This record gives sequence, structure tokens and C-alpha cells, in this order.
Amino acid sequence: MIRRTLLTGLAALLLLGCGSQTKTVDATYYLVRHAEKTAEKLDPGLTQAGQKRASDLADRLSKIPLTAVYSSDYIRTRDTAAPIAILKNLEVILYDPRDLDSFAKGIVKQNGHILIVGHSNTTPQLSALLGGPEGTAIVEATEYDRLYILERRGENVTGRIETYGE
Repeated sequence: MIRRTLLTGLAALLLLGCGSQTKTVDATYYLVRHAEKTAEKLDPGLTQAGQKRASDLADRLSKIPLTAVYSSDYIRTRDTAAPIAILKNLEVILYDPRDLDSFAKGIVKQNGHILIVGHSNTTPQLSALLGGPEGTAIVEATEYDRLYILERRGENVTGRIETYGE
């Protein structure tokens, strides 16, 4: 009897200890640079490869219950966000990439699964502002496949960098 009581108590302590270490995720942020852009000087759109990558992003995130999709107000970023926003029946919410500090302060208060489409010079910085990894500098001419995935549990943020698309 004493042995069983002792084992039950030990099991309860183990379960309590595990529960405190596995806090649920409050928010997951998915950050990407826009897909491949055309050579136009003023507000370029996406190339065929860029349109394919935007579709690949939608495929990659199709099983994620996104709650919001953000994009800077440029054709290339809006067009990168469009396929997944359409798939999830979400409006693309515009943000100002020149004011990342304010944007990050607002985003960090939101819960859910949030996609943010930005630029080679803003996406790593935004990841860092949200508490995630900045990674190496994005290669402007050729790198369009980086996907930052940040998970926030309370005040703690963990993050990793993956790739998507072909």
C-alpha cells in the first residue's frame, strides 16, 4: 500500500513537472521575403518562377490554420501573399516595412498563426525584433526560399530557418 501511494505521488510529480515545461504555443510567425521579382525598376511584380514560389508557399502553409496574412504594400509582396490568403479566405493586411519597430510591437501582442511577407532587408530584422534568429544576410539577387518560423510561448520565442519551394 505504501509502495503504491509512493509510486502514485511520484507519477503525479513527474506529470506536473512535464506540464510546466510544455507551455502551449501562443503564436507562430512565418516570415518570408517576397518571391522572385521582375526586372522592372518601379514596383516590380513576380516572374513565372516567383508565381510558382508563391504557390509553393501556399502549399507549404496549406495545413496551417493561419489567422492573419501581412504584406508590405508592394506588388511583389502582395502577390507572394495572395495564393495563401485566397486559400485561407483571409484579407492581406498591409504594413509599413519602414517602421518595423512599431509593427513588431503590435504583432507580438497577437496570438495565432501569422504569415508576414517582406523584403530581403526587412525579414531578418523583423525576425530579430520578434525574438527569433536573424540568420545570415539574404542574398538579394538569388535567395527567395528562406522561411523563418518563430514560436512564442508567453515571453519566450524560439525560432528556426527553413527553406521552401524548388
